[in-house]
Amino acid sequence: MRFLIDNKNSHDPSVNLALEEYAVRNLNPQNEYILLYINDKSVILGRHQNAWEEINFDYIKNKAIQVVRRISGGGTVYQDLGNLNFSYIINYERWKFNNYRLFTTPIINALLDLNIKAELNNHNAIVVGNKKISGNAQFTRKNSMISHGTLLFNSDLECLTQVLEGKKKNIKSRAIKSIPSPVANISDFLKRKMSITGFKQHLINHLFSNAKHIPVFKFSKKEWKEILLLAEDKYQNWDWNFGESPQFTIVNFKDSIDGRQETEITIKKGKIIDIKISSNLKISKSIINSLKNIPYREEDIRPVLLKLRHLFSDKEKNIKDLSDLILEI
Repeated sequence: MRFLIDNKNSHDPSVNLALEEYAVRNLNPQNEYILLYINDKSVILGRHQNAWEEINFDYIKNKAIQVVRRISGGGTVYQDLGNLNFSYIINYERWKFNNYRLFTTPIINALLDLNIKAELNNHNAIVVGNKKISGNAQFTRKNSMISHGTLLFNSDLECLTQVLEGKKKNIKSRAIKSIPSPVANISDFLKRKMSITGFKQHLINHLFSNAKHIPVFKFSKKEWKEILLLAEDKYQNWDWNFGESPQFTIVNFKDSIDGRQETEITIKKGKIIDIKISSNLKISKSIINSLKNIPYREEDIRPVLLKLRHLFSDKEKNIKDLSDLILEI
């Protein structure tokens, strides 16, 4: 039997991703479940991606955009209130895995019904012409699986472009890289005006064959407590969202009248495990060693350097110069 999951109209990406994981791990795999949800402004990383390669950190910080890592593979996506997510939680069978056509065909049919000439391309994305409107990914466990995707309806595409301009050239890693694609909103192809709420209902009608009564699955209070705990412990946790990035080396440099200053930093599980500094700043081994095994983020690096201010000749300036060089701010 197929159910529509009630997510209490949550727009919190950490809660919605926790709900997906809880569902695939705990719901009866003999049933099929559909989850449709809309997230607030957020960047959703693929399971095996490097946050520093994918994201424009300055931009997301200024815009207060949340970063969350999902359990499925694939590329990084930007989401906001103009994007609709769809998820199938079903029993796992080998022939279903990587069979994206099975899961996207109902979505494509719903779009065709709106006179939108959508199709699945060879990157498992739904496109209209050469414009991507939906990316898809999957996750499996024992006897159940998730196949989920995005649907750009009327998202802020300028923000999307800015967010996904990560550091590419100065990072070496084996992380899965996102494939840049031209994108478009579904609303751009509509013959008549429609809200995202109306589009969601249109999709529900197709997914449930226009049934008069749609079976809705509601989690119990106890289950919601467990979902919210998972959201807090995992999907709101820096160690998961950033620390789970595959090991990488980043080379930062800064040119000044005194010459080029350069750092080569190796990061594993989000923490600095090795650092080499080539600079006209007088950097002692004590300073370099103090930076090892701490998270690669501003709020951890600057306090360490401030504690060692007595080791710098020109304290405030050199501390700022070094921390800026390490973080490439």
